[in-house]
Amino acid sequence: MFEDYARQHAEMSWLAQGTIYPDVVESAATRFGKSHVIKSHHNVGGLPARLGLKLLEPLRDLFKDEVRELGKSLGLPDDLLTRHPFPGPGLGVQVVGEVRKEGLEMLRESDANLIEELRKHDWYGRIGQAFAVLLPVNSVGVTGDTRRYGPVISLRAVETGDFMTAATAELPWALLKSIATRILNEVPGLSRVLLDVSSKPPATIEWE
Repeated sequence: MFEDYARQHAEMSWLAQGTIYPDVVESAATRFGKSHVIKSHHNVGGLPARLGLKLLEPLRDLFKDEVRELGKSLGLPDDLLTRHPFPGPGLGVQVVGEVRKEGLEMLRESDANLIEELRKHDWYGRIGQAFAVLLPVNSVGVTGDTRRYGPVISLRAVETGDFMTAATAELPWALLKSIATRILNEVPGLSRVLLDVSSKPPATIEWE
């Protein structure tokens, strides 16, 4: 699709990307050659020559906190500066295992409920990133008097400045219960909601 669009718009000569330094480091693509591959980022490694585009990455050598400072100095609004990262490849990155339409629909609604609850309780701007993850397992649940198996969602919320390290965001227990209850009530088919409390390192922020 991208290649088709590029061919249809031959007048374009540049592609701008929001690549930042943690992407580069984790993909072992620094000019110093001292890092190890932690995970391969889709936006690191250049563009295929067949696209005929030059690459513009003005933020490539900046950490996330430095990008936000730059945005603040340029007068960008706070709601844009504090927006949580969204994975370039889309929600498929937050599905562990096979990506299927019905799973994506469950994940999309769960993620939206999580973010809405964080905003409503004034926690969204106080943490670095939060999202839901669909796990490749089913667990037993109960609907009425019927036993059934359904998918499992895990919640992830972290505090971080540079996104190279991160700690679990210590959300209030009442808020976590409110989020889990809403997800289970509003997303048909789910059996349970879990909480990921792993730090980075050893875990990464995203699961995939």
